[in-house]
Amino acid sequence: MDSQKSLIPSIVIGLSIIITAAIFSHAYKKREKAHESIAVTGLGSRDFVSDLIVWEGEFTHSAIDLKQAYQLLNADRDAIKKYVSAKGVAEKEIIFSAVNITKTMEDVFDNAGHIINRKFTGYLLNQHIKIESKNVEQIENLSREVTELINQGIEFNSEEPRYYYTKLAELKVEMIAEATKDATIRAGKIAENSNGKLGHLKNANMGVFQIVGQNSGEDYSWGGKLNTSSKQKTASITISANFEIE
Repeated sequence: MDSQKSLIPSIVIGLSIIITAAIFSHAYKKREKAHESIAVTGLGSRDFVSDLIVWEGEFTHSAIDLKQAYQLLNADRDAIKKYVSAKGVAEKEIIFSAVNITKTMEDVFDNAGHIINRKFTGYLLNQHIKIESKNVEQIENLSREVTELINQGIEFNSEEPRYYYTKLAELKVEMIAEATKDATIRAGKIAENSNGKLGHLKNANMGVFQIVGQNSGEDYSWGGKLNTSSKQKTASITISANFEIE
């Protein structure tokens, strides 16, 4: 009878050890499961048409006398302003830069071909015009027809138009949401194929933001890319996401 009584505490202690071990084992497995995760990359992209155009050009004049050079440049500026206004460009969209003045010099050589002096030959003045407008097609046409100014005797150098999008911030938010959704779908498929269940999102980081011309064949850059030469563009963004597996 005494031996049976002495066995009871041993049995209780043994059961306690077994139960405790089971509890710890379950907790350990649960903790290990919580550390399992799936890392995926989601993509969001949008095609869009630029709604803002920037076009710039430069005109120059030279003369031996600075005052005369100014007068000639001012006459060209007035003619250019009149020309672009006649094409429908609003005055608020026209910006003229400050005048840049350069003294022109000419090397003087001796009979042996050595430079012995520099001779002043006059002043070269140039000025930029910049037009920023939401009338994209109108300014496109203007940039193509600007040779008419050259026909008027104005020394004008035109740059290629640059194209932008004023609603880029809103577009970016939509693309982030799309990329996150894409990442979730990808992670869900991986978990399903691994006989698991997708858990909570642990963390997410925004990747590279790119804007390239549509059907342009441009290469993507690790540092991101911002195309300004194409009116029709494609924007894309990536999201790196980490999900728990349940």
